[in-house]
Amino acid sequence: MKTGFVVGALALVVGAAVSQGAVIAQWNIVTAFPTGTGLVPTGVSYSVGAADTGALTAGTELRAQKALTASTYTSPAGNGSPFSFSANNWSLGDYYQATVSTVGYDTISLSWDQARSSTGPSSFDLLMSVDGGTSFTTLLDNYVVSQSGGGGSPGTWSSSGARNALYTTTVSIGAAANNQSSVIFRFVSQATTAASGSNRIDNVSVEGTLIPAPGALALVGLGGLVATRRRR
Repeated sequence: MKTGFVVGALALVVGAAVSQGAVIAQWNIVTAFPTGTGLVPTGVSYSVGAADTGALTAGTELRAQKALTASTYTSPAGNGSPFSFSANNWSLGDYYQATVSTVGYDTISLSWDQARSSTGPSSFDLLMSVDGGTSFTTLLDNYVVSQSGGGGSPGTWSSSGARNALYTTTVSIGAAANNQSSVIFRFVSQATTAASGSNRIDNVSVEGTLIPAPGALALVGLGGLVATRRRR
């Protein structure tokens, strides 16, 4: 269940990719999903597996969880990348989910690109869990997803063009995500759509700052003390 907003501990930037440090885990969707008669993935869940790159990719996962078995998963052009993770047949409460470890890191941030078709879900919640999914905190409530292509949209996603920052959202997470063995981020649909309505996600990235080892901090302190004594 959702436990409410994180007040005063969350910074949000929409329309720009803001780096907070080292990439812990990042999904650029580098492999196309199966295509052809009888090969296209369907069902209530589909996983693209571990992150493509990052310092802690082992045990990571990006997947979709849906209510309808008719849900279909495809990999159309990404936002400045070859592929994206797309699904149709959205019901209220369906979600994408990224699972990572942040052990050894603090100052955590999450960024992602998200778009929809003209009939795809346009409103999502961003939730976070640090207890294996037993409870969730709401990070963003009813954030808006823009349409890729079509009248009034900020442009169409393309695998050959530059990444369009207008589709990128970056959230700086509070201390609750620091140095955790498992952090779950859920992007939860707040709408029910037509069967053909699709939503896609791409360039999901969790970043952070490496926490210095205690010994390293001690050496820094010692170095400062020695420098002070020399000045005296």
